[in-house]
This record gives sequence, C-alpha cells and structure tokens, in this order.
Amino acid sequence: MPNRYAGSPDDRAALDAYVKLWRAAHAVEVNANRHLSDHNLTISQFGVLEAVYHLGPLSQRQLADKILRSSGNLTMVIDNLERDGLVRRDRDELDRRIMRISLTDEGRALIEQVLPRHVQGIREVFSAMHPDELAQLSVLTRKLGLALNDLNEDRGARRPRRTRPPTE
Repeated sequence: MPNRYAGSPDDRAALDAYVKLWRAAHAVEVNANRHLSDHNLTISQFGVLEAVYHLGPLSQRQLADKILRSSGNLTMVIDNLERDGLVRRDRDELDRRIMRISLTDEGRALIEQVLPRHVQGIREVFSAMHPDELAQLSVLTRKLGLALNDLNEDRGARRPRRTRPPTE
C-alpha cells in the first residue's frame, strides 16, 4: 500500500520498513502456528509448553519475558494448561512467594508430538528465502532487537524517579 505520509524521506523509509516488517511478522506467526488448533492450543499456550520444555521449570515472570506476553495474560493461559493437565504449579523451594511452572507427563508428551510439525511449519514459512537471505534476515532482526533493548534500558536508567508531592 502506498505511503501518503508527507514526512521526510527518512520518515517515509522508516514507516515503510515498519509496515512491511509488521505485516511479514504477522503472516509468519499465522502460518507457522496454524497447526496448533489441531491440538486445541493457542499460540500463548504453545509458547509456555515450548519454553518450559526447553528451559525447565520457570516462574510466571520468566515465562512472560520468554514468550513476550504480559504476566497478567499468562495467569489465564497457565490456569487453562493446568486445568487440562499439561502443566503444574509448584512453590519455589528458595522463595516460597514464587510459583514454578513445569510440564506434566501429559504436557511433555504433547509438546514432543507438536514440536516436529511446528518446526516443519517454520521451515515452510522461510522456504521462500535463500539460505543467505535467511542468514541476513537473522542478523538484521537481531541488530534491531538489541538496539531497541539498549534504547529501552537507557530510557529506564534516565527516567526520573517519581516522588510524592509535598503535603502542606
């Protein structure tokens, strides 16, 4: 779709790249995860199962960071996975305030069944690219992600602390 924004050439180039990146990312997500509905899984549920499968038991905060979801959103996702017998919550032995999410035997069996088809779907999505292009895409998206993480950390470090207004 043509860009009608009347900004500078740099503004228009950044906006054009953003729109293309967002659309491509959305198309990749939809196509790579289409098979999950065959197993009655949402993308977030699969993300939890996959993260815990690869990394072992994690807290809800760690899971939220790993699968790029809010901690509040994950409460319902984990509740549903626990209801279905796929994960369990256990108190952390060192800090009893923290609940660790781990796979049940049924959850491990499901992720081991779903994962090969998931990898196949991702390979199909990226088959449109030559291996050199795929490597270049990986380098560029990593560069962008790291730069944005650094920017966000810098903003957080410089953000003034909020203080209460003095009471009179």
